[in-house]
Amino acid sequence: MTEKPLITFGKVRKSYGEGEARVDALAGVDLTIQRGEFVAIMGPSGSGKSTAMNIIGCLDTPTAGRYGFMGVDAGRLDRNRRAVLRNLYIGFVFQGYNLLPRTTAVENVELPLIYRGVPHGERRRLAIEALEQVGLAGRQNHTPAELSGGQQQRVAIARAIVTTPMLLVADEPTGNLDTARSHEIMELMTRLNNDLGLTIVMVTHEPDIAAYAKRTIGFLDGHIASDEMNREAA
Repeated sequence: MTEKPLITFGKVRKSYGEGEARVDALAGVDLTIQRGEFVAIMGPSGSGKSTAMNIIGCLDTPTAGRYGFMGVDAGRLDRNRRAVLRNLYIGFVFQGYNLLPRTTAVENVELPLIYRGVPHGERRRLAIEALEQVGLAGRQNHTPAELSGGQQQRVAIARAIVTTPMLLVADEPTGNLDTARSHEIMELMTRLNNDLGLTIVMVTHEPDIAAYAKRTIGFLDGHIASDEMNREAA
């Protein structure tokens, strides 16, 4: 029996404004992403890529059409049910690491587990394991100010994966990093995709970063303009 796709867009439209002022950020997009894929989304400003990412991450809903996540019509869920879905199944990594500045690395990673009501001892163990997975063993008691930018992004990735999500949504994850640290982060994300089977959807404007993904989708004027497999990706 064929496994259902993790993500499906069926004629997804997202509009802002009304009448002559209406703008279609997404203009009837069809899209399928299977479990275990690593997908890069690219496109110029205003192309619809960020709108698509927000819908995929259940941060926004379509104006029309269907967004399916794990077979559920997630676009029709109310705000509270979408929040539950995000908490259970989706991890997020952003360009700005969004770490609490006066909180240690391990305490930052524990935050999603606190929201789930995981007991202290168990969440501490899981957070330390997640930090080890991203190459930060022994750094759990460092605050963000004591870590480099690349290390801070690793903490953010550990926080995103500590709940063992089905999907990791990454928005310009290397945007604040130099070239060397950017490639280190992308090698880490590639390993998480390959070793854990973690589905990753990443927005980026950099072709060399997109090349780490196994598939690149290009948006233009609210439509998918290209959808290609990357030969260079591992």
